[in-house]
Amino acid sequence: MRYEFMRTHSVAARARRSAAALLMLGFTLTTACDQLLGVTNPSSVPDDLLSDPTLMPALYAGAVQTFQCGVINFAATGGMLAGEYWSSNGFVNNHTWEWRSVSDIKASPGTCNFGQGTTSMGFYSPLQQARFQLDDAFDRIEKFSDAEIANRAKLLAELRADAGYAYLLLTEGMCQMTIDGGPAMTKAQVLAIAKDRFNDALTRATAVNDASLKNMALVGLARTALDAGDLPAAAAAARQVTVNFVRNLEFSTSVQSRENRIFDLNVLQDFISVAPPYQSLTVMVTGQATPQPDPRVPVKDGGRLARDGVTRWWQQLKFASGGGVAFPVASWAEAQLILAEAVGNTPEGLGAVNAVRATKNIQPLVPAPTDDWTTLVLEERRRQLFSEGQRYADMLRKNLPFQSGTNRKGQIYSSLTCVPLPDVETRNNPNFQ
Repeated sequence: MRYEFMRTHSVAARARRSAAALLMLGFTLTTACDQLLGVTNPSSVPDDLLSDPTLMPALYAGAVQTFQCGVINFAATGGMLAGEYWSSNGFVNNHTWEWRSVSDIKASPGTCNFGQGTTSMGFYSPLQQARFQLDDAFDRIEKFSDAEIANRAKLLAELRADAGYAYLLLTEGMCQMTIDGGPAMTKAQVLAIAKDRFNDALTRATAVNDASLKNMALVGLARTALDAGDLPAAAAAARQVTVNFVRNLEFSTSVQSRENRIFDLNVLQDFISVAPPYQSLTVMVTGQATPQPDPRVPVKDGGRLARDGVTRWWQQLKFASGGGVAFPVASWAEAQLILAEAVGNTPEGLGAVNAVRATKNIQPLVPAPTDDWTTLVLEERRRQLFSEGQRYADMLRKNLPFQSGTNRKGQIYSSLTCVPLPDVETRNNPNFQ
């Protein structure tokens, strides 16, 4: 059998056919697990080549790259949907995501092959392909021995941790989920798969003494439990995360599919602009008597109107040093804020919030007796996790209001919040016909 890369329209079929296409000739594997791996996909590869252990590192590398593309697409798309960013161009494949056009969003499952469509949004296809490729690579590599594949145990741990996040993000952003052309799945069912992947990653990372992967799995478990409403489990996992831990994804400007999309769309181009709720935020900084710009939401006025001639161009500075800037997929700061939400307004919860604030030299939070604790924590998350895709997940999880009415361009915001299954899925998956 021969896999032809991306020749069918079904998302499930695309994922199945992409596994073999991720083999790369002349690829050199790096041992830095946080570094994005360069991949050039051929059009087709014989399936029997996937039985060669010398090609497994390349299969792993391709799966990791697809995952990283899926994560940054989720952050960029979620940022638009959540109102962190406004569309500041006139391209249909971009501005419809701001006002949440249902038909256009259903027609746009997303891609990592940007080509000329550098303004396109969508995360469904990249994350679906990622979770399939990660699981497929895991199953293939697991069949070999440590003697046949260098760093095999570590590769398996990373594939499991990344897969956990692919399932988790899909669950957080989609209204419905399905896997490999199967029936509709409940949120609880998909979160259970994410939990399984994270637990396996934790066991494997512990066995090989990889602290980064171990912490990544713990943050994933905490976030999964929070989404599932299991607050004791969320707190238990979050407490174990090492202080100041961060797991970064690395990007590059050498290939469009490897770019940090937020940096590309907002800094290199003026295609999206930081929205007003994130402009000029202030906070009390230690040693200052007056409010100062909030270091958690670094932005600047670009000094002119953007591409559409209507929207003021505001740039984020969180990812502003080049296309290769790191993107945090899991961190101690996130774990502390999960802990704070899980344990409530207790000394431990307040201590967690203020520990994160201290890393930015921000004065401790002192809640008033009338303050709602969940509201306070969500605001801390809104600022600390700005541009990481987390605000969108929080808005869906807590049923927070989305932008409504008519925007500055005369476009009417729809009632869409979560992302519906795309047409490419519902028209080709018999379970949705």
